Amino acid sequence: MTHVQASHRPAPMRAMSPVPAAAGIGLKPQHYLEILENLPALGWFEVHAENYMGAGGPPHRYLTAIREHYPLSLHGVGLSLGSAGPLDRAHALRLRDLVDRYEPGLVSEHLAWTRHGETHFNDLLPVPLTMEALDVMTAHVAEMQDILGRQILVENPSVYTDIRDAEMSESEFLIALTRRSGCGLLIDVNNVYVSCVNRGDDAQDWLAAIPAELVGEIHLAGHATEMVENVSLLIDDHGSAVAAAVFDLYRDFMDDIGVRPTLIEWDTDVPALDVLLTEAARAQCCIDRIKGLDAVMGAPHG
Repeated sequence: MTHVQASHRPAPMRAMSPVPAAAGIGLKPQHYLEILENLPALGWFEVHAENYMGAGGPPHRYLTAIREHYPLSLHGVGLSLGSAGPLDRAHALRLRDLVDRYEPGLVSEHLAWTRHGETHFNDLLPVPLTMEALDVMTAHVAEMQDILGRQILVENPSVYTDIRDAEMSESEFLIALTRRSGCGLLIDVNNVYVSCVNRGDDAQDWLAAIPAELVGEIHLAGHATEMVENVSLLIDDHGSAVAAAVFDLYRDFMDDIGVRPTLIEWDTDVPALDVLLTEAARAQCCIDRIKGLDAVMGAPHG
């Protein structure tokens, strides 16, 4: 693998409708009609980019209509930025077409790999925390940003055990990636909590290591607990309400860095729209409290 020596800086960000520092939810097909009929008070929607890579049909018809009323964020899950070998340029070009079509305020992907050669895996697999892997990620993120003509955010994954032969911590890897590629970070607070509990680390210490200026978005989600060989593991399943411990971490994190666009992720056993809006309202209360404190103090932070 070729080592990347130079830092990369993306082209200026193209975003016709920036995502506000407010709470949003993931857009689900079963909610299209209700959203368009009621236009709920909500900051923004996020969509998985791969669900809209077809040329047309009902998904695009509804997304186009919703885009007229709300800012959008595109969240990719299939580009496999951490894979060895060349970036999947065809996939990246399809993503560029989608970005050009909807002009989202934010575009994000994962610190993960999902492809080895021609084999694709239905999971976000952890990247080795090594200098060699950092070179690969830097090159792929830089290439993706060059293709899109804008900055992307990279999300921290959930992990379930220590990563073998790590040469740095996950937070150190992410910070180095931003410095070398010019990307930003999407911090998934639930993933931080899940990973730290599973590995016996301190989630507050993990978050405290992240410089505020690198964070462009926050994710919140639910998790499950499973017994694996008599060991209790937290599983990032996006199938329930956000746990109280995760919300506490989120509140403390925003106290430190300031408000950010915050997404409620709920991708399995998707509930009624009202349930998602109630979860978003919990996050919005945290955001409004910090905005109120900033107003009283006379200057924003973060």
